[in-house]
Amino acid sequence: MADSKYLVGVFDDSDEILHAVEDVRHQGVKIHEVYTPFAIHGMDKALGYSYPRMGVSAFLFGITGTCCALLLTFWTMGVDWPINVGGKNFFPFPTNVPIVFELTVLLASFGMAFTFFFMEGMGPTAKPIIFDVRSTDDKFIMAIDLANNKLSESDISKILKGSGALEVNVKEV
Repeated sequence: MADSKYLVGVFDDSDEILHAVEDVRHQGVKIHEVYTPFAIHGMDKALGYSYPRMGVSAFLFGITGTCCALLLTFWTMGVDWPINVGGKNFFPFPTNVPIVFELTVLLASFGMAFTFFFMEGMGPTAKPIIFDVRSTDDKFIMAIDLANNKLSESDISKILKGSGALEVNVKEV
């Protein structure tokens, strides 16, 4: 037995679906997601998404990498295994710059990747919902969760067809 019922609109052109998203949202319908075979500029703004905050996590993981690298190089060269070479100090910062840079980039990239997978629920056991197999080939799909909308299925179907949808199907997931 299905848990959720979605109304799926199939579009043929990227400009049509971009204008349809604006139309449908203007009518008060909440869109679950739009699936396209390629990125469409302005779609995130049309869907009402806020500015992404991935840069905050990148900065925090980068700072963590920098601090860990500085602590690692200071500990190994100055405390744990100090070697006096020509009377130089035990923590020459310029020689540690490549190590600090590499660990900063490594922790920032891994941290961003894991944060993205965690926040989007894309773990190894996640099962994707495929509303229409043509969405990866040549069609543009708009999925609307009927449980999250006040309008009836027939009203939303009329709005989608009026916005230029080629097909409107019901998908139970």
